[in-house]
Amino acid sequence: MTKLQLERKIHIKRPVLVAVIGYIIGIIMGLYFKISIVFFYAIITAIYIILRTIKTKNKKFHFLSPKRYLRYIKLIINKKVIILIMLSSSISNSVVLFQNNSYNSLYKDIKNITGEAIIISNKEEKEYNNTYKIKVIKINENSKYNGTQIYLKINKNNTIKLEYGDKIKFEGEFIEPENQRNYGGFNYKEYLKTIKIYGSVKLKKIEVIEKNKGSIIYSISNKISEKIKNNINKILEKEPAKIVNGIVLGDKKDIEEDIIDDFKVSGISHILAISGMHISYIILIFELVLKKGVGKNRTKIFIIIFLCFYMFITGFSPSIVRASVMGILLLSSSIFHRKNDVLTSMSLSLICSLVYNPFLIESIGVQFSYISTLGILLLQKNTKNIIKNIKFKKMKYRRKIKIGKLKTISKIVDILSVTISTQIAILPITIYHFNIFGVYFLISNLIVSFIIGPILVLSLISIFFSFWSISIAKLITCVLNFLIYSLIIISNFISKMEFSKVYIQTPNILLIILYYFLILLINYLYLLYNSKNINLTQTRIKNIIALIKYKININRKKYMFFIIISFLFFSIFNCIPKNLKVNFVDVGQGDCTFVITPLGKTVLIDGGGSTSNEYDIGKNTLLPYLLDRGYTKLDYIIISHFDQDHVGGILSILEEIKVEKIIISKQIENSENYEKFKEIIKHNNIKVIVVNKRDVINIEKDLYINILWPNNSELINENALNNNSIVCKIHYNSFSMLFTGDIEECAEKQILEEYKNNLKALNSNILKVAHHGSKTSSTSDFIETVKPEVALIGVGKNNKFGHPNEEVIKNLKKQNIKTYRTDERGEISIVVNKNGKYTIKSK
Repeated sequence: MTKLQLERKIHIKRPVLVAVIGYIIGIIMGLYFKISIVFFYAIITAIYIILRTIKTKNKKFHFLSPKRYLRYIKLIINKKVIILIMLSSSISNSVVLFQNNSYNSLYKDIKNITGEAIIISNKEEKEYNNTYKIKVIKINENSKYNGTQIYLKINKNNTIKLEYGDKIKFEGEFIEPENQRNYGGFNYKEYLKTIKIYGSVKLKKIEVIEKNKGSIIYSISNKISEKIKNNINKILEKEPAKIVNGIVLGDKKDIEEDIIDDFKVSGISHILAISGMHISYIILIFELVLKKGVGKNRTKIFIIIFLCFYMFITGFSPSIVRASVMGILLLSSSIFHRKNDVLTSMSLSLICSLVYNPFLIESIGVQFSYISTLGILLLQKNTKNIIKNIKFKKMKYRRKIKIGKLKTISKIVDILSVTISTQIAILPITIYHFNIFGVYFLISNLIVSFIIGPILVLSLISIFFSFWSISIAKLITCVLNFLIYSLIIISNFISKMEFSKVYIQTPNILLIILYYFLILLINYLYLLYNSKNINLTQTRIKNIIALIKYKININRKKYMFFIIISFLFFSIFNCIPKNLKVNFVDVGQGDCTFVITPLGKTVLIDGGGSTSNEYDIGKNTLLPYLLDRGYTKLDYIIISHFDQDHVGGILSILEEIKVEKIIISKQIENSENYEKFKEIIKHNNIKVIVVNKRDVINIEKDLYINILWPNNSELINENALNNNSIVCKIHYNSFSMLFTGDIEECAEKQILEEYKNNLKALNSNILKVAHHGSKTSSTSDFIETVKPEVALIGVGKNNKFGHPNEEVIKNLKKQNIKTYRTDERGEISIVVNKNGKYTIKSK
């Protein structure tokens, strides 16, 4: 094969794949760099021209000659491939920049709104509101909002009944979605872009104008979807019904959070997302039922029509679109007697999704669905061969034999190879989003693989019969209930096993790119050295690798010396003290400060915030925050007192990650949180230090914490939890910061009395304002004594307590103290150098 023939074969074979790569590049440049990609193309073109003009003086062999290795790249990335990538990426980049500007323009000059819209979703019940998705007809007589989609939030006390397709007239307050509030935190605004929602409206008035004004096909799809859900709820028990809704319709919102967590830890959460496996079973069932009656091709046409409609009734979620489009293309190629290329099919489904909404690239569902499929396509065959070639001793033959020779376990080998390939592919994405590695994923997937097929088949059959007879469907679901309960029990058992999950710090993007590069390289090298027939280019690559090995071998002492010196350099570098970092974390209505010392020790001071039935501040905010910061253990936790808004999140943290020491004060009264705390520390054998006024905690050189309050011998009885909060002061060289818990006026007076002979003990550069800026704290005398330059207030947006109090804010301003509030700025980060100079940044 000539070079020209090879080039033609490579770039003509999968133009859709090349186009989707370019499309993704353009989206990423627009989303994360927010600049036009044309600038980068100009640089690349200039570099290419410079390289083309470089002339080689002689043809002597040079091991590190760029031209020698560029010719191998040219075999894959030729001119036509480059042009297609540039074209597709320019289009997607322009679309993203335009849509981002459109979203930003929608947020401007809109507060109180009046408009008309159509309800395009069913009611979703939240803790305090019922939420509907609406498509805007008009808002405030401004045409730029026409056709946009927003959430309508209705107080649960409102008795109005709304249905899909209702045309409404409404008045309300527009709520702009939140950006990222903490380092690495959830960005609600960017998430809403992935589902084409630009905000929400808190309803004031509403009136239904007309009925059944939605799209006919969407209305029919919605009615069928609701009918299926209702039938599932009738024929199955409560928990199995929720699982089947997830498996068949992709609707996971009603599944208990504990079950979802168990599935996640045990590595089987993928069964709740509609995938190629689901579509395969749908195709199989239809073929078994219809093939003999209507013929092979007509059956395939019927399945294609059904899959198109299936996407409608399941809401076009990314995983459903991928699996269905790939299924449709497979069936179509069979009808027209064309060879189906799986990579092209997958690329076509992805580019359709991204053309519809380029922000879907940030969707977790898109990332998992496509990357796992790609992992199977690229890695499964090699993984299977590796497993089959594993040798073990069988006593009968008294010699080692290969697993691949045993026909009885061929099914297990297939399952393991698919599972391992999938996990290798999605591992960095799983860690990036969830920071969890499920240790027993092979065992769980192997067990579940034998029951998920029957669950899918029985689910589909029982739903089909439920449209004719609920009684007949219930007969089928007797077995189905048992299988689903077995699934739940298996996931729960595996997730509770010792070392079932390992928390891993969030990797950065460069590390993820390096991981995928190494996986692809290893996969390629395995093919290179295990293929029987290799071409001339592959032979040259093997020769280059052999040459590299030779060069390394003859210079191994130099390389070993370089590796040792590099290791020592990085070890010494990590021991050099860095800056002190104090991060005042936004936990809503609560306090939380995360301190990273110059030598890398960690101190968490409080960790509260509002925790409800729907939201655990520790599990959903504080733990991800620590992992995003790169820490899987804590050296110290200081709990000022045991009110929910200071300790609620810490109780979850103590059960999830290692904590060396906890610092508390003497408790004047028991509380529910304190009782839970005692149980947890006893179970996890955590060291607890009970401190008193004037105690000193030495963290490291030049860094210590003074305990200023409480006085354990004379605890305050009035509002005991708050007024006996730990008041402590961090010292780092000439810098200091005072933490005051929730002390009130009576405690402040006693502290001033206690240190009247040494008021400098209270002087601090930064003050954490007591009790979230409540009017019962922060007296003028106390503030004047502390003399802070900066005040920090941890407080939730629009909180019901009216924090911070206006008088407190005025008092701080009067004394020229710059004030930072988490409700206005999100996380507030302070960096202090060894000279005591500090800088403050906020979101």
